[in-house]
Amino acid sequence: MAPLFPAPDDDTADMPELCEINVTPFIDVMLVLLIIFMVVSPLATVDLKIDLPAATAQPEPRPEKPLFVSLKADHSLYLGESPVAREQLGSLLDAQTGGDRQRTLFFQADKQAGYEDVLGVMDALRQAGYLKVGLVGREGGG
Repeated sequence: MAPLFPAPDDDTADMPELCEINVTPFIDVMLVLLIIFMVVSPLATVDLKIDLPAATAQPEPRPEKPLFVSLKADHSLYLGESPVAREQLGSLLDAQTGGDRQRTLFFQADKQAGYEDVLGVMDALRQAGYLKVGLVGREGGG
């Protein structure tokens, strides 16, 4: 039976010990996490089909739980993914935000929506007391 740790001979006695960290398991875990984030991230966005106009401004960082108000081309209004009547917008926003009127809302309108409709929604938000409204556009400016 051969010894478990053979005695060093002349050839191996002069070689330095190799002390490196095996990073293969770390890379495997990182790739799995990357795939998980790639699959989950599209599910975390609003799924309304709105054709947004493009913007060339530098994008701002997105908050943890954004609240979207959306106006589609057919003049329908949505809070998140739920349809809402313009008259009920203020009360539903109060319910969603817990009455926090300092919270920033994100307003997105289809580029086919009329200017009068966009101003009508902006006016309804202002009358409800929500003055911090960010406009959403497509990135890329093209």
